[in-house]
This record gives sequence, C-alpha cells and structure tokens, in this order.
Amino acid sequence: MGLFGLFNKKKQETLDKGLEKTKQSVFDKLTRAVAGKSKVDDEVLDDLEEVLITSDVGVDTTVKIIRRIEERVARDKYVSTSELNGILRDEIATLLSENNTEDNEDWDLPTDHRPYVILIVGVNGVGKTTTIGKLAYQFKNAGKKVYLGAADTFRAAAIEQLSIWGERVGVPVIKQQMGSDPASVAFDTLSSAKANGADVVIIDTAGRLHNKVGLMNELKKIKDVMKKVLPDAPDEVMLVLDGSTGQNAFEQARQFAAVTQITSLAITKLDGTAKGGVVIGISDQLKVPVKYIGLGEGMEDLQLFNKRRFVDSLFDH
Repeated sequence: MGLFGLFNKKKQETLDKGLEKTKQSVFDKLTRAVAGKSKVDDEVLDDLEEVLITSDVGVDTTVKIIRRIEERVARDKYVSTSELNGILRDEIATLLSENNTEDNEDWDLPTDHRPYVILIVGVNGVGKTTTIGKLAYQFKNAGKKVYLGAADTFRAAAIEQLSIWGERVGVPVIKQQMGSDPASVAFDTLSSAKANGADVVIIDTAGRLHNKVGLMNELKKIKDVMKKVLPDAPDEVMLVLDGSTGQNAFEQARQFAAVTQITSLAITKLDGTAKGGVVIGISDQLKVPVKYIGLGEGMEDLQLFNKRRFVDSLFDH
C-alpha cells in the first residue's frame, strides 16, 4: 500500500465529482460531434479536434491525439463512433505514460535517505500554500515527521499563511522575517529537519514570474545552499498550477520550466472548472509527470494522480 493509502471508493467519488464539469463539457461537445454519424470520418475528426482544443487540451497535444486516431482509423478501415470513447481513453492514457506519468498509488518515500526534500514553485494564487498544507497533513497522517520552510519571504502573508497551516496540521514551520534571504530559510529548514530526524521537508518559494532572472537566480541559490546540508536535495521540484485557468496555466508552466528544472506537477482547483483537459496538455508539452491533482477543499481532496482512473473518469458517462 502506498504512502497515501489505497485508492478507495471515496477517492473515486471525489475524482468523479471533481471532474464533473469537465466531463459534462467534453461529453456535450462529443455528442454533438458524432450526432447522426455511424463511423469516424474526416468530419468527425475535425469536430473532435475542436472538442479537445476547447477543452483546454492544447493545440499541439490535440494534433498528436488526432494523428493517432487517424492512424488507427486507417489501420482498422472502419471505426464506429461508438468506439470513439474507448479509443480516446487508450490514446490519452498512452500519451500520459510517454510523459513519465506513472500511476502513483504505490508511491512511497525512498528508503536510502532522509529527509525527502520537496521544493514547491508556482505563482501566487494557484493554491501553492494550501497544497503544501494538504501534503503536510497527508504525510503526517501516514506517520511521517514533516518540516515546512517559509522561503517565500517576499510576502508577509505567505509566511503567515504557511504558519497557520503548520499549526493546523501540527508540524513545525521554519521561518524568518519578511525580506530575509530565502536561501537562508531553506538552509535553516534543512539543518533543523536533518538534526531532528525528519522524513519530509516541504519548502515554499516566491513566484514572481515578472522578474524571471531574479526568480532563476533565487531558485538556483536555494538549491545550492540546500546541497550544503544534503547533497541530493531537492529530491523533487514541484510546480503547482491552477487548473481552472486553462491556457494560462500552460503559459505559467512553460515560463517556470524555462527558469528551473521541474520534476513533478500538482494541478489544483479542478473541481470548479470545465478545463480539466489542461492536465493532459501540460503534462504532454512539458514532458513532466502530473503527481497530484486538487479536487476540492478537503485535506483528502489532494490526490495522487492515477492516469488510468483520471481518463476513465473523464470518459465515463
């Protein structure tokens, strides 16, 4: 059993409910695309292309999916519109596999070293601090000793927010005053976590994308300083994105990928939007695996991403 427990009926219900708006939108469009058609022809494929693009899958990824379906239609000679759902599921799941997105149910902390260090990046307002709080809660629930580092020293509100989460979850937060050197906070956090036998360290950072050079230098300095305490740190650089912003999330992802090496994605706020297709597109374009998806306000509503369950839920009606 993985760190965050089995994928149970409750988690399946949360996933289905969280994707409801996207699902409804995709299905309504798909139904219109195949109305009155018995087989998948050029016209259906054109309509399908439009369905995927307007579901925020993104142009490049959509073209890739359509090309694969065209090849399948050419190979099988006749594909009925009733088969389209199944084909879409297969092709999208395959695409996610190619982007190194594994089914994370069995994911656990590596046994060869501790603490496991996660550096969190993302612009303000995407649910970064909330994601850190939920992660801390779930790690702690799994019996792990967690430390948080408030290295977004650019905003007093960010430090305060993380401190509130720390109190709520019952984990220590290492912080300094607003305006302090973020790398210094990261150093203190790792030193303290290492000295106290922590299992997991999660460090928040500032997300000022308008100053890309500054951000790049800041993240590099944080990483360099971390390595003085733990040579392998960070184990993970996780980009948090707001799924409800659709194409805007794409743009943010591209810009962050340009300034630092991202190793995993957490896509939040999928429950309030019809733009869930963005999960497929961002992962494909960045070639970075989606690790977590946020499907609601509850502590348990941040789920480890399972590509097959996600795709099945999206195309189940």
